[in-house]
Amino acid sequence: MTTSIAVHDLSHRYGGVEAVSGISFEVAAGEIFGLLGPNGAGKTTILESILGLITPDEGRIAIGGIDARDDLWAVRAITGAALQATGLQDKITPREALDLFAAFYPAPLRTDDLLTRFGLMEKAGARTETLSGGQKQRLALALAFVGAPRVLVLDEPTTGLDPQMRRDVQDHVLAMKDSGRAILLATHDMEEAVRLCDRVAVIARGRIAATGAPRQLMAEHGGNLDDVILHLTAP
Repeated sequence: MTTSIAVHDLSHRYGGVEAVSGISFEVAAGEIFGLLGPNGAGKTTILESILGLITPDEGRIAIGGIDARDDLWAVRAITGAALQATGLQDKITPREALDLFAAFYPAPLRTDDLLTRFGLMEKAGARTETLSGGQKQRLALALAFVGAPRVLVLDEPTTGLDPQMRRDVQDHVLAMKDSGRAILLATHDMEEAVRLCDRVAVIARGRIAATGAPRQLMAEHGGNLDDVILHLTAP
C-alpha cells in the first residue's frame, strides 16, 4: 500500500520539557491510524508538527511523498485537519466559512452537500458565535473535508457530539478511508478507536509504547483498550 504519512525520529522540546522523543510511524492510503494515550503524552505535539503549526527540533515528515519542511504549502493542499480549536472569526457563518475554505482547493466538495452531511443546513446563515459546542465541532469537521483531501488529521473529532451525530461522523471518516484517504486520528474514545482504527500507537511520555491493531493489543495485554493503555502508560 502507498505510504501517505511518514514520520521518522520526530522530537520536540518545550524549554526543558521533552514533549516527543524519537517518534516514528507510517500511515498508508486507505488506513486509519490512531494516536492513543493520556493528556500530556505528546499526541497534540505530533499532530501540530505534521501540520506545520510547530517546527520540530528533529525528525522528518513526508505527506503524500512531499517533504513537509521543504514544501509546506503543497502538503497543506492535500491535507485536511480538524483540531480542538478552529480559530474561526465569531461573525462568519458556516456557509461563508465553507465557501472561503473551498476557494483554496482545485476541486472542493459542494458547500450545500457538506452543510447537509454534517447537520448544519439550518444554521448555514448563523454567526459561529451563536453555534453550540457540538455545532462548532461539526463545522470544524466539514471544513476538514471541504477540499476532498488525500490525508486527514483529526484531533478528538467526535468530542461534544450526541451519540447519533458521533456515529454519523465516524461513518464519514470510514467513507473517506474507503475512498483511499489516509487518516491520522487522536482520540480518548476507546470504542471509537476499536471501530475506526486499523492500527494504533499508544503514546506514553513522548514515546511510542506499543503499536498494533486495537484487538491485537487487547489480546496481547489482556482486558479492553482502556486497560491496555493504562498498563502501557503507567509510570
